[in-house]
Amino acid sequence: MLEGLIPPTPVEPIAFINSLTHAKGTFGGQPFNLRPWQIRLLRKLFKKRPDGLRQYRTCLLMLPRKNGKTELAAAIALYGLLADGEMGAEVYSAAADKDQAGLVFGVAAQMVRNSADLLTRCDLVDSTKRIVHRPSGSFYRAISAEAYSKHGFNASMVIYDELHAAPDRRLYDVLSTSMGARSQPLMLVISTAGFDRHSILWELYAHAKKVAEHPAIDPTFLPILYEAPDDADWTSQRVWRKANPALGDFRSLEEMQIACRRAREIPAQENTFRRLYLNQWTEQASRWLQLPAWDACLARQDALGTTNGTRRTLYVGLDLSATQDLTSITGVLPDETGFDVISRSFVPQERIRVRSLRDRVPYEEWARTGVITATPGETVGKEYIRQVLLEWASAFDLKIIAYDPWNALDFVKQLEGDGFTLVPIRQTFAGLAAGTKSLQEAILSNRLRHDGDPVLRWCVSNVAVEQDAAGNLKPSKVKSTERIDAVVALIMAVDVLDRHARTPVPDYPMVVFG
Repeated sequence: MLEGLIPPTPVEPIAFINSLTHAKGTFGGQPFNLRPWQIRLLRKLFKKRPDGLRQYRTCLLMLPRKNGKTELAAAIALYGLLADGEMGAEVYSAAADKDQAGLVFGVAAQMVRNSADLLTRCDLVDSTKRIVHRPSGSFYRAISAEAYSKHGFNASMVIYDELHAAPDRRLYDVLSTSMGARSQPLMLVISTAGFDRHSILWELYAHAKKVAEHPAIDPTFLPILYEAPDDADWTSQRVWRKANPALGDFRSLEEMQIACRRAREIPAQENTFRRLYLNQWTEQASRWLQLPAWDACLARQDALGTTNGTRRTLYVGLDLSATQDLTSITGVLPDETGFDVISRSFVPQERIRVRSLRDRVPYEEWARTGVITATPGETVGKEYIRQVLLEWASAFDLKIIAYDPWNALDFVKQLEGDGFTLVPIRQTFAGLAAGTKSLQEAILSNRLRHDGDPVLRWCVSNVAVEQDAAGNLKPSKVKSTERIDAVVALIMAVDVLDRHARTPVPDYPMVVFG
């Protein structure tokens, strides 16, 4: 099939793709063996009109993760480059960022390397993610929304990968409007579902649903939507199979079962599971954790200060929040089996009664029993926070304090004057996603141990999380029902533990207390 392949003579796409080899994984190096559902998909995608040109110019293929979309996309890209009958073809695979854009290119390049015949006819330029076919003057190039030129595109085929992650619609619009000079261009969008109803993907999806019901609305648009109905039982394997055509074949059933069990334990993971594995559009915010999972981590915390005569290492998160609201400091004390949690929260004394009525929580009782520290006045007294940190530094080997830099500059300078080492963690996905994920794993594996602090437990029960397009989670103070400050402090403490305790700690200037 591949020998002597020279456009503009077109080749039947199914035969061409079956002539390629898989690039990686279990089937790496083996010839393609398109499954029946893939063959049906390709026959629809490349259907011809009576005049011999392609019927469809735009296709939205909604396919959940792990169903082989990257390998299929790479094979289609090579078809557009080598066998579509287009001289001077320009084929682009596009994505939100350079790493995602590089995925399809990397697979396509390996497919070329696996074929001695294609390798003699194509130049691979890894530095610019480009494959050039010399006999036809055609090229394939991977581009991202992060960096691209708005000029000079004359696309014959575009494969936009994971459009749900696109930061805006500019790259999509540039590429889709660059096809006017081609006789049968193809824009193929392959994506999982998202949550942004104002995105270009939602616009295409809404159009696809209309066309699926009434094809005459747009005869050049092909909707191929593998998705579970919104009201379906998301835990049912029958529902999974409807949305995942490769399930039980090269898409692991066991992995989906594990992910489903995890989603049952962590409400925040339910949206992720439904969106990425069942192609259901979800909300951005959701509840984070079931309280029984947190309660299962309750453990006695005797003699926390020393181990074998050595002071235990402590990492701390500090969430100052607003001066009239809850302020929390939370620390983690790691050992070989996980880590213990200690936490202190502070409220203004003059606001306790108002807050008790407003938040419907027993601040007054907590203050009376010492569970929470009430500081004199209308605002939280930072001197009380500083005093607890000094006490912790005396009892433990306090390495680092992580803090939210918003409105914290003066207090941070004061703590640095005390000899503490502080690092800022901004309350963004980049700042909090890693710590949120790590904390979640520690809770589910019972590597976290806490003493039942009711303020911390209350904060855990309040946490709602937001997702970004990549499925990363972070707590949302806007979406959460009540205060979550102690949990945010805990996430920051876990983050600095992960980043600093796994490698030798730098020689920070420290002051020895006590």
